[in-house]
Amino acid sequence: MATGPDGRQLVGPVNAAKTPRWAGLGTFARLPRIDEVEHADLAVVGIPFDAGVSYRSGARFGPNHVRESSRLLRPFNPAQSASPFALCQVADAGDLVANPFDISEAIDAIATDASELIGAGTKLVSIGGDHTIALPLLRAAHRAHGPVALLHFDAHLDTWDTYFGAEYTHGTPFRRAHEEGLIDPDAVMHVGTRGPLYGTQDLNDDERFGFGIVSSADVMRRGVDSVVAVLRDKVGDRPLYVSLDIDVLDPAHAPGTGTPEAGGMTSRETLEILRGLRGLNIVGCDVVEVSPAYDHAELTGIAAAHVVYEMLTLLALGPGAAPGSPAYGISETTYGESAEQDKPGGRV
Repeated sequence: MATGPDGRQLVGPVNAAKTPRWAGLGTFARLPRIDEVEHADLAVVGIPFDAGVSYRSGARFGPNHVRESSRLLRPFNPAQSASPFALCQVADAGDLVANPFDISEAIDAIATDASELIGAGTKLVSIGGDHTIALPLLRAAHRAHGPVALLHFDAHLDTWDTYFGAEYTHGTPFRRAHEEGLIDPDAVMHVGTRGPLYGTQDLNDDERFGFGIVSSADVMRRGVDSVVAVLRDKVGDRPLYVSLDIDVLDPAHAPGTGTPEAGGMTSRETLEILRGLRGLNIVGCDVVEVSPAYDHAELTGIAAAHVVYEMLTLLALGPGAAPGSPAYGISETTYGESAEQDKPGGRV
């Protein structure tokens, strides 16, 4: 037990000095289950659904794979100089049940269950599952906050119209979200996008929906601080949803995914960009498309676990958190000091 900033007694992770990391139930970061706490301010929830994939399946096994990969996480985050599990009550809410044979029914069920948790005052970091799940999660976020800003980390646009006539797939959630008015078209960005397209119409449609793009090549050429400045300016103080497809990482860093593309971001770049979102009004996050069958040496699961950990830290710190100083290293926080050429919007 620990005492939080508001005086509440918080239940933290299992003590690794008393119980070996490989023992016990596989909750995320060995956190308590949601039924073991009076109230969860933040919750990790699994959504083991992958009926919307267009290539390699297997992301239905992602949530538990990421949980197992998170066993080595420790309670103090030195990169953000914060102990997220001591700032508020964080728990593992288990998995949301979704019909694997009826995508529309699954989407409705995910939105309903996520809304129930959010309505109880719990912010969610969801582990997929394929990217179809972002649509119901955005519906739930919209019910609570209205149209939200969106930062979409992905190798792909995911704003296509249909696959084989199907409107609800892992390649279409953000087109549907735009059509339903779930996202603010003035504050939506893709990050890490790359790879071949079907044609220039893909980009034309995407721009029509309001999306700007920071490609993986932009991240490499311009650097993390410049990219973070663009994203922060774009989002402002709006309620923000962060959706991260693990294939935003290069396959060298995350081979265990359904639609890998060469030329992606490194795990270091990805984590540093996420840390640069500190203090924004983040209302929910997801990490999707982890497919353990292709995850050699657990590289993808480990990367995804660290992404979830950074997301939890951002949510625990909350909106308005001051820029942090890393507890080790000589890094300097320069987020927000954008150059003239870093103005947000459009194709960057």
